[in-house]
Amino acid sequence: MNRWIANWNPEDKTFWNATGKAIALRNLIWSIVAENLGFSIWAIWSIVATKLPQAGFHYTTDQLFNLVALPGLVGALLRFPYTFAVTTFGGRNWTIFSASVLFIPTIALAYFVTQPDTPYWVMASVATLAGLGGGNFASSMANISFFYPDRMKGWALGLNAAGGNIGVSSVQLLTPILLGVGLVNLYQATPGPGGVYLLNAGLMWLLPLAIAVFGAIFFMNNLSNAKSSFKDQLAIIPRRHTWIMSFLYIGTFGSFIGYSAAFPLLIKTQFPAITVGIAFLGPLVGSLSRPFGGLLADKVGGAIVTFWNFLAMGAATIGVLYFVNIKDFSGFLTMFLILFVTAGIGNGSTYRMIPSIFREENFQKAKGAGEAGRASALKIASIESAAALGFIGAIGACGGYLIPRGFGASIAATGSTQLAFEGFLAYYVICVAVTWWFYLRKSFVSSSTANLAQARV
Repeated sequence: MNRWIANWNPEDKTFWNATGKAIALRNLIWSIVAENLGFSIWAIWSIVATKLPQAGFHYTTDQLFNLVALPGLVGALLRFPYTFAVTTFGGRNWTIFSASVLFIPTIALAYFVTQPDTPYWVMASVATLAGLGGGNFASSMANISFFYPDRMKGWALGLNAAGGNIGVSSVQLLTPILLGVGLVNLYQATPGPGGVYLLNAGLMWLLPLAIAVFGAIFFMNNLSNAKSSFKDQLAIIPRRHTWIMSFLYIGTFGSFIGYSAAFPLLIKTQFPAITVGIAFLGPLVGSLSRPFGGLLADKVGGAIVTFWNFLAMGAATIGVLYFVNIKDFSGFLTMFLILFVTAGIGNGSTYRMIPSIFREENFQKAKGAGEAGRASALKIASIESAAALGFIGAIGACGGYLIPRGFGASIAATGSTQLAFEGFLAYYVICVAVTWWFYLRKSFVSSSTANLAQARV
């Protein structure tokens, strides 16, 4: 099989139906596998942190929330170089590398969680390594955006993202179960207090990672026309819509990954009688709802879906705040699951907006240049969109750090989570206004904003 494919043109329906569709699907499947493992390892500390006190580690609640938050920060920062790696090294090549380096945080975790005398700064460093898994999303999404035609990007990117996002749910479901099974470590270890093999939290990913690397080597491709210079990709940084969409994406994806990371520890601190094993439901429904956000955005426009979705997120946050204050777990869980669903839908709709915005802006610049100018504009838009998807994804991922740190700081300062939730609510209100102002207004606006509104980005 040819590892490099030249002359990839998914917008040509004849090419797409004859050969493109099957190749794109194969790359999408293995991209999802690798990205899923990246998310799983990125989120592993959301469960490990809840088990450390039981294993003899004497860290404060704020320190535990910090262990959960640090991978989010590192993962967000790594998304910047990962974004540009696909067009520099090739999507297949980078998937092989990015999956291979995940052996480092898993092996380090497996060792240090068996050493209760580990200083906090060392454990924080080990947790930081899990951030390597967070960068995979940016390169994976940038890569898949090249494989699919514009008319199918929302659904394809939604599936790719959901397949990765669901790794957060799987890690929170499987890890508590496998911590009690000696088979994972081949019965070579002694369980800690409560019969927990905490080292399994790292060892359980070694075989799946080997499969992902194998799959990327033998079944993925690089696209020759998906290469561009670093300078060309940096063109998206001064664009105002890059920063506007980054702000909105913190509200959607940042909420998903931040709440996913904090949810188990939040349950443990606010409702001690409830098992953290139930926490997987949040990222599960958030992941499953993401493709539908992209599909709905394909049909009615991303901006309108995003606008109403932020309103729903604000309402769900008010509900969570109410039930956590009266210590009603059933109401708390219901409202939080609604918040996860809306975060997932918003992930899909905001991500669908990005290629639409860059396409419309480039088409406006090419007005009057004929078919050749339009084709050139479409190619430029494809390169810029891929760079923007990764860059905006990196900014949005900062929520993986900000939300757990927000909860930790709120509890440390006031003894409750209310201050944190009030801050998140204010952010959603601002996002509603920003979405309407830049992407839905049709009167008293600049021609640029009017064009984007009429194009139903």
